Amino acid sequence: MKLTKSETIRECEKAFIDTINEGLDREALEKILFEKYNFTLQEDIDYKKGDLMVYNDTIAYKFDFEIKVPLSVIFNRQGECLEISTERDNPEEEGEDDLFGEENTLAPPISSEADGKVAQMASNIADMISDINQPETEHEDE
Repeated sequence: MKLTKSETIRECEKAFIDTINEGLDREALEKILFEKYNFTLQEDIDYKKGDLMVYNDTIAYKFDFEIKVPLSVIFNRQGECLEISTERDNPEEEGEDDLFGEENTLAPPISSEADGKVAQMASNIADMISDINQPETEHEDE
């Protein structure tokens, strides 16, 4: 014996979930994303759907969101990943210039192993530049 229409229950559940979603503190969500995953968001959090569920033997609410996260990937000429960062570039900060004269606002931490590789690469580049800048007569003797 039905006490109400299942459609009525679904509509009320949807309205209930929508009400909870409207009351969510988006800034708190962004803070959690930053603290737990070091994510800074490019745009607002986009709500997709919500639902009631049982989680660890208690009633809970599950909300699905989509987020857009800026992603910077730094890798060397051998294709090895040096750093992945989701930090938003801050144009007010001054960074180092890259090889093409553009400003780089990310200053990645480099491990001691990577630091040694970078130093070796820099030495190799300096040697190549020195060879290129040698007068033509010296190249012919080799």
